Parts: sequence; C-alpha cells; structure tokens
Amino acid sequence: MKRPAQRGLFEDLIVDSFAGGGGASVALEAAAGRPVDVAINHDPEAIAMHAANHPHTRHLCESIFDVDPVAATSGRPVGVMWASPDCRHHSRAKGGKPVEKRIRGLAWIVVRWAARVKPRVIFLENVEEFATWGPLRGGRPCPVRRGATFRAWVDQLRRLGYEVEWRSLRACDFGAPTSRKRLYLIARRDGVPIRWP
Repeated sequence: MKRPAQRGLFEDLIVDSFAGGGGASVALEAAAGRPVDVAINHDPEAIAMHAANHPHTRHLCESIFDVDPVAATSGRPVGVMWASPDCRHHSRAKGGKPVEKRIRGLAWIVVRWAARVKPRVIFLENVEEFATWGPLRGGRPCPVRRGATFRAWVDQLRRLGYEVEWRSLRACDFGAPTSRKRLYLIARRDGVPIRWP
C-alpha cells in the first residue's frame, strides 16, 4: 500500500518567534515562496517595522514569555519556527558586565513551543557562545559549568522527538552580507534528515 504524501514543509504555518525588523522573515519568505504567518516581538517599533516590511503577516506585539503557542497559531500545525533569542547575554561582546538569567533563558521558549505545538522544523540562530550557556554565579557565567544549560536544553528537544544539530557558520559564505560567525541550530521531528548548505 502506498503511503500518503507528506505535506510540504511550508504548507503549514511559518512562525518568526523573535521577529525584529524582518530580516529572518525575508529569508523564510524567499525559501517558502509566501509570507510568514506569525511574527512575535515585544517592541512596538520592531513590530511596526516588521509590519511595514511584511504586511501579510499576523503580528503579535507582546513578550514571547506571555504568548500562548496554541492561541498564537489558532491550533493550526506549524511547519517552521524561526528563533533568534536575544544574544547579548551570551556574547563575548558583553565583556565582564553582569548578565541576566531571564534574558539568557529566552531559548527555553523554544522548548515550550516544541512541547505545545510541535513545529516540524525549528531553526535557531545565535552567537557561538550560545553553546556555552550555563548557570550563573554572581551574575556571571559559571566557568565550571560551561555548556551545562545548553546541553540540558538540547536534551529537552531530543526528548520531545527532535533530531538536533548545530554548527558555527559565517553567513557571508552563503551569500548574506555579514562576516560574523554565528551558531545555527536545526531541530527536526518530521523524519527528514537535516541537511546543511
């Protein structure tokens, strides 16, 4: 008996969960050939810019911590979720300044979405130091437990049925106008192998 064809990845909802002005949404739309369905950001100016650049997208101007994934998607299946959580509290560029646990923990929102609405594919982009995410001691990353929180976070995604891979890449090697090296992570739960460019 022939198995039914799987729905195309971009036939289901596309969510830009940490939308800024809309750069990631431009790339998602280029890949999908259609607009992003939902964009979320707490900053009214960022959402206004995103809305100007992506008028066919549903915009939620609220803290990602407060967004109910089921309500945000109206219970429809999510094909792709893009996540670029705030990187400032993971970055070397912050120097020796204290960091905030709540901001560093923004990526836990991805796990909540994975548990509640089970996106088929999750893409995450951040600074390379994101892979060293660990507990804080005195407002600074604990050097002894470097990466412990990141490993626990990845383990949670795997327990939810995702295959997870990550790499540090320079986007300029793939046509983007930036030379910064970033960490890119792909998590899939649709049985399709992860392929890197």
